[in-house]
Amino acid sequence: MSSEIECPVAIVGAGPVGATLAAALAARGVPCAVVDAQPLPPMEVAGFDGRAYAIALASRRVLEEAGVWARLPIEPCPIEAIKVADGRVGEAPSSLDLDFDAFEVGSEPFGWMVEARALRVALNAHLPGLPGVRVFAPMTARAERREGGATLSLADGTVIRAQLVVGAEGRRSALREEARIRVMRHDYGQVGLVGAFAHEHPHRNRALELFLPAGPFAQLPLTDLGSFGTSTLPHASAFVWTERRAVAERVLQLDDAGFARELRRRLGDWLGVIEPIGRRWHYPLTAMHATRYVAQRLALVGDAAHGMHPIAGQGLNIGFRDVGALARLVGEAHARGQDVGRPALLARYQAERRPDALMMIGATHALERLFGNDVGVLRLARRLGIAAVDRVGPLKRFFARRAMGV
Repeated sequence: MSSEIECPVAIVGAGPVGATLAAALAARGVPCAVVDAQPLPPMEVAGFDGRAYAIALASRRVLEEAGVWARLPIEPCPIEAIKVADGRVGEAPSSLDLDFDAFEVGSEPFGWMVEARALRVALNAHLPGLPGVRVFAPMTARAERREGGATLSLADGTVIRAQLVVGAEGRRSALREEARIRVMRHDYGQVGLVGAFAHEHPHRNRALELFLPAGPFAQLPLTDLGSFGTSTLPHASAFVWTERRAVAERVLQLDDAGFARELRRRLGDWLGVIEPIGRRWHYPLTAMHATRYVAQRLALVGDAAHGMHPIAGQGLNIGFRDVGALARLVGEAHARGQDVGRPALLARYQAERRPDALMMIGATHALERLFGNDVGVLRLARRLGIAAVDRVGPLKRFFARRAMGV
């Protein structure tokens, strides 16, 4: 039996960004509907699969305001220090490095490592109990946007009438395509490898970012949970590893012992014995940016609007900044009894978010171009540059605060 629902906002996409936006709107008293083509994962904490997110300080604040952070079932691991260095595979990193200490900047860590399973469980547990939030998943929808409002027609016959539709379906956003919003793309010819490993020595909440000729390699600290799967090693870290496609294909075929050897050739010996845990994830690395973030009765958030190289680990964090801005603007308008999908509000959202995301895409692209090579003179110049930043306090603090997203 079909039904009709009216609410100010309809969100298409229930991933981390879309679901967090729904929670953030509910926290501001804005009713909304969430539609996703995939079923929501189960509420229980699944087995560790190797995926984790680096959540910046600004993103944590968004998650706290949305009521999500307090529901995380696994304690996030703070990132309290970051070592940045230039290097080559199989060699010790350059001694001309850059050491960031979060507590030289303020009283908070740079960020926190949150396991993907923990964030998913927190969101799934939080959404059903929120007043004014309706979730339809798995469900497909057809959107119609007109000057006076928007309509989502669901496959089960339900009709959702809203003032604003939000596209949060990721890089292949159907709403973006339907609105004929063009995107600019760049293929880096690289593969991103993501996963985790157990290790012998404690990481002491330190992260490592190595700039290697094929691309950056990062070790990021995870919360110690004793035993991860079949490993008896007591500590764990995540890795984000950029590699050329041909090399990535070869590495992904290695057994655990061979994969561990390749990890250690890049990581070094400071964490002692290591052992891969969870699954190995990989994806092609491309940058993408929508020429507009808005259209009639439509706003894009997260990967529907932008995607960038993982060299700075800011992709999801930029999406959470979209959430913070849109939830604030919509919440203020709703509290005043205004139309939350009107052109003036959408123009303000785009003016606030598009330059920030574009700047981060440009910065990550420039870093990849500068560090993703093995040219001797450039290698020396960047090592000297890293060392110079380490010695200039105000500049060092500027980069640290950008990493926090504040």
